[in-house]
Amino acid sequence: MPPIETINAPGLPIPAGHYSHATRAGNLVCVSGQLPIRPDGTHTGDLPFEAQAEQTLANLRTVLEAAGARLTDCIEVTVYLVGVEHWKTFNEIYARHFGDRKPARAVVPVGALHYGYLLEIAARAWVEHA
Repeated sequence: MPPIETINAPGLPIPAGHYSHATRAGNLVCVSGQLPIRPDGTHTGDLPFEAQAEQTLANLRTVLEAAGARLTDCIEVTVYLVGVEHWKTFNEIYARHFGDRKPARAVVPVGALHYGYLLEIAARAWVEHA
């Protein structure tokens, strides 16, 4: 097994719990659930779903880049979504960010997230250019 590297992305708040933004073992990058928190640490729970989705995907991209990966390197994505009514809008925003790349994905409806957030996204990426 290759060594496991802990990654915290510059430009994002340090995680408040006992976890890192991501870990990397060889070519595999595992990204912890990303919330729509702003880079300065302020919350977006008061913003509409679309704005929260854009911020969450931007945070995911930032963490992947810190690990030497890109969105197009994702092989699996898990989305925790408050309110199944947001699924269609999320899918449209997600497709715009991922383009032709279609990693395996699960969208899991949940009851509530901290601070009024409406989604959380975790991912795994395989980086051939390790």
